[in-house]
Amino acid sequence: MKITTVEFVTSADGLHHCPDGDLPEVALAGRSNVGKSSLFNALVGRKKLARTSNTPGRTQLINYFLVNGAFHLVDLPGYGFAKAPLAVRQQWGKMIEKYLTGRRQLRGLLLLVDIRHQPTADDKLMLEWLRYNSIPAAVAAVKADKLSRGRALQNLKVIQTELGLTRDNPLVLFSSVTGQGREEVWSVIAELLG
Repeated sequence: MKITTVEFVTSADGLHHCPDGDLPEVALAGRSNVGKSSLFNALVGRKKLARTSNTPGRTQLINYFLVNGAFHLVDLPGYGFAKAPLAVRQQWGKMIEKYLTGRRQLRGLLLLVDIRHQPTADDKLMLEWLRYNSIPAAVAAVKADKLSRGRALQNLKVIQTELGLTRDNPLVLFSSVTGQGREEVWSVIAELLG
């Protein structure tokens, strides 16, 4: 996909503050510090459009980015470990659930998992929840540059098995450092957008 324009639109603290209109959107989700902002920046070819951090839990709002004036990419707060009080993390969970079940513009979700590790219980729960709620989802195994190609392919098989992935849930190997998988992720996003 050729990216001509990308711009930050807004940060929403709930469904009621999400942008009006009928533009379709695809959300990015994953555990805290998995690399959602890095993936986003690599996809759009901008180094600092989405803020990256070494501190888990930095993304605390639903962040909207308009791509090519045609659709939104939405960066959701991470789940799992984050340096935030339990009550705050629980509120993020409620906010994300309301967004995912109540946003009619949502066409699907790209779930990010770390290629170096088996999917977490939270990753499995997220994918099961998406399936239960009939929300189309694909998976990107990120940080591919951290492993040899052979090891990355072995770990992809583990991820596919652990998450019970089928043709309904494409799996892409991705690196924000090398750009590996960039076009494949855009193809998945285009498919989710319809």
